[in-house]
Amino acid sequence: MNLENTQVQMRKGILEYCILHIISRGEVYASDMLEELTSAKIMVVEGTLYPLLTRLRKAGLVEYKWVESTSGPPRKYYTITDDGKAFLESLSTTWGELMNSTNQIISEKQS
Repeated sequence: MNLENTQVQMRKGILEYCILHIISRGEVYASDMLEELTSAKIMVVEGTLYPLLTRLRKAGLVEYKWVESTSGPPRKYYTITDDGKAFLESLSTTWGELMNSTNQIISEKQS
């Protein structure tokens, strides 16, 4: 088995959750999302982020608006919708349950 492959799959599994959390804090530009994810060691590239943002928008979980930039082309800023907030709340519940279950399993002493 390839350790790196498994690690990548684990990170991908929580990417949508992390992105929704970032957007839930307020308007955010995609490159700022990439920077935060990278600094948290969740490696993601634009080719992964933009299709995911499109899926989230089509699902009605996020929306965006164009904002003029003084230093180049307009920028697309994302915000979370009310449906997105409800979805994120459900994901947060699931995440808490998974953390508890995982911690229970990995803290068990070998008999």
